[in-house]
Amino acid sequence: MPEPVRVLLADDHPVLRAGVKYLLQSDPQFVVVAEAADGEAVLHLLEQETVDVLVIDLAMPGMGGLQCIKEIKARGLPVKIVVFSMYGDEQYIKEALRAGALAYVEKEAVDTELLAAVRAASAGRFYLHQGHMQNLLSALLLDKEQADPLDPYQLLSAREREVLRLIARGYSLTEIAELLSLSVKTVETYKSRIMQKLGFCKKSQLIEYALAQGVLGVREM
Repeated sequence: MPEPVRVLLADDHPVLRAGVKYLLQSDPQFVVVAEAADGEAVLHLLEQETVDVLVIDLAMPGMGGLQCIKEIKARGLPVKIVVFSMYGDEQYIKEALRAGALAYVEKEAVDTELLAAVRAASAGRFYLHQGHMQNLLSALLLDKEQADPLDPYQLLSAREREVLRLIARGYSLTEIAELLSLSVKTVETYKSRIMQKLGFCKKSQLIEYALAQGVLGVREM
């Protein structure tokens, strides 16, 4: 029989922790090895205990759950994270996932979903309620449709735009270096970066692009 999944349970309400602990340990696959009431205690326990999955609330005194998750990732602590929270808004879910959580369960659904969420997280898989999953996917697709395509010109720094302008006006790299008080090597580096960012391989393409952008008379230092 495989070793049980070792769980650290973090919530500032002792009664709720007791109920969740009972629920988890009703399945022989899980064992709660430690409990915490705030983020600082979680970090301390993770340094002391071998923990496979952290089940953590977002709203706790002191260091809250979201900040704690970010700190766990910053320290490189090897624990899978399941958030269980009273908040069901998609923004909370997105922030938790961005911070590093693998699963998110609302407290009102803990009795029906927590075991599945911990099981999924322990295996390195994401887990969300089906409704939240659909909403997040819909929002992602909408954001993609509404996003304006990025103008490559916006990728250029002010100095790169100035070098582009001078190249397009017919100045040699040596002349540009003198005008901008730079070394020729530095100007060559700027030119290479510009070509790479704009996706060009020929000087003629740079000139055509500059003409199309109408930047020949614009000085940006």
